[in-house]
Amino acid sequence: MGSVRLTLCGAALAVAALTPVAYAADGGSVSVTPSTPAPGADLTLRVKGCAGKAATAASAAFVADARLTGSGGSLAGETRVRSSIKPGAYDVKITCVDFVVKGRITVVAAKGATTAPSATAPASPAAPVDAGGGWSATHLSAMQPRATGPGTGHAVTGLVLAGVAAVAVVLRSTRRSRRTD
Repeated sequence: MGSVRLTLCGAALAVAALTPVAYAADGGSVSVTPSTPAPGADLTLRVKGCAGKAATAASAAFVADARLTGSGGSLAGETRVRSSIKPGAYDVKITCVDFVVKGRITVVAAKGATTAPSATAPASPAAPVDAGGGWSATHLSAMQPRATGPGTGHAVTGLVLAGVAAVAVVLRSTRRSRRTD
């Protein structure tokens, strides 16, 4: 009787583990500040209803996924809107521990150059950043690759060492043969 119970519990556990995460139909709400961001703007995302202490918010409009943290069912995090994105509506998917919340943000066209240049958000990098590396990085990257290996000097040194080893073996063996006689 114990093995039947164990088998049924194992089967129930396997079904529960392999069932995909259900989307929340009634729980969870998402808020975005500012409500209509411009390209390059920083966003604050808040979600209510998540049971865990962390969640992830992903969207094609974001430079990177936002990591949301908090407690008590309320999580918050920050991210940035891509500076190269076109105005329009973009889906946001927030994955919590117990469910997934879907939302939508509307990116609006950037207003004219009314803000000071220092207050505008920098563009997101589109290629690797030149992070220095000093003289050695520049010098070594400019060098032409060439095959390296043993040359004549290495061969002569190897032959001399082999000859010295052979002489040592011969001397040692003759010394031993004299002692045994």
